[in-house]
Amino acid sequence: MNIALLDLASLVGGTLMCGDPVKQITGFASLKEARSGDLSFFNDPRYRQRLIDTQASAVLMPPDWLEFPSGVACIAVTEPSRCFEQVVETYGFQPKPACMGVHPSAVIGEGVVHDPECVSIAANAVIEDGVTLGKGVEIGAGCFVGHNARLGEGTKLFANSTVHAECVLGDRVILHSGVVVGGDGFGYEFEKGRHRKIRQAGIVQIDNDVEIGAGSTVDRARFGRTWIGEGTKIDNLVHLGHNVIIGKHCIIVACTAIAGSATVGDYVVIAAQTGIAGHVSVGARSTLAARCGVTRDLPGGEMYLGFPAVPVMEEKRRLASVNRLPQLLARVKELERRLDVAAKE
Repeated sequence: MNIALLDLASLVGGTLMCGDPVKQITGFASLKEARSGDLSFFNDPRYRQRLIDTQASAVLMPPDWLEFPSGVACIAVTEPSRCFEQVVETYGFQPKPACMGVHPSAVIGEGVVHDPECVSIAANAVIEDGVTLGKGVEIGAGCFVGHNARLGEGTKLFANSTVHAECVLGDRVILHSGVVVGGDGFGYEFEKGRHRKIRQAGIVQIDNDVEIGAGSTVDRARFGRTWIGEGTKIDNLVHLGHNVIIGKHCIIVACTAIAGSATVGDYVVIAAQTGIAGHVSVGARSTLAARCGVTRDLPGGEMYLGFPAVPVMEEKRRLASVNRLPQLLARVKELERRLDVAAKE
């Protein structure tokens, strides 16, 4: 990257508020990590001090922000974060485009429905019998797709991801490395002193535009389907148990675990390390803060916190009360001391 400030402002549709128009920008970084020659962005007043302290040569900022850091060129744009993303997309790391065709080392079963010129199947991938691959499907090195699975148009499996038998993926689904879709649900009956495995005979259905992060697992249903709705985005290391239903356009952050037969409504945000018990429902447009423990049904449209999860203000009041306990204990001890002194007089 090597671009003059004036040209950079033109690229993002911004206005150069201060700085030398011909100064060259050679990289990009966050406000905290930027060095001389870097471009950064600012769009949140909480990071005002980082803006003041930044070593960046130029910063994208909202047009109504008038506190310009000393020695830093400032470019006014309506959406600093999105404009910064545009610069990164233009000058940053560019992923290698898929090469259409089937690698010689890939194993393709009988009756696989695909157009070899319109799909990309990389080295050592295994595609079992009866699989259907839509136009533009990309299957990375070492992937496994079980028999009769269906992958919609534009779906992408990064290296070493797995889609087990009979599972159905919609269009433009993305599975990052290490994802397992359709592994057996965790189902056992305790009989005669031992655990007897219950057959998991259902499928996983993943609708259009879902993305699942590396190392996440989605178990097949005991019967029927485990279902992830359209547009939902799932972070790394998330576990969805058998027969779980996730609504449309949800966000599920890392290390969350959702037990079997739980239901999550549309537009729910689930922060990191949250646990949801089996057979409970979380209403649409809810937000679960980090480390929530959901043990009962939760109505939609609210933010929840704590274990067990309760409305956020209720939990904040409880935490405030807990924080006051040392002072209350000290007061009780002082009152007891005074009572002892009074009793002796």
